[in-house]
Amino acid sequence: HDRFRGRKSLPTQNVLAAVDFDLRFIYVLAGWEGSTHDSYVLQDALSRPNGLKIPEGKFFLADAGYAARPGILPPYRAVRYHLKEYRGARDDENPRELF
Repeated sequence: HDRFRGRKSLPTQNVLAAVDFDLRFIYVLAGWEGSTHDSYVLQDALSRPNGLKIPEGKFFLADAGYAARPGILPPYRAVRYHLKEYRGARDDENPRELF
């Protein structure tokens, strides 16, 4: 199916995986088309009866493909996060770069 084809016409699939602090998988949801936006996959995972559960007062670190919401903490937008950008002595540009 075309929705499972990526930019180079290869088959792709969007997989959501959550791990705990011991790096053990605690939830995996596979099967969405590779072209599906991460937010739709997350909403599906949260809405399933045996889906992803976010404990009260806890959160999951997420990549920039996710919006900030209770229990989901993506990086600030327009903030440098790549290690190569931190090499050498330089000051933080703003308070967001501290965290």
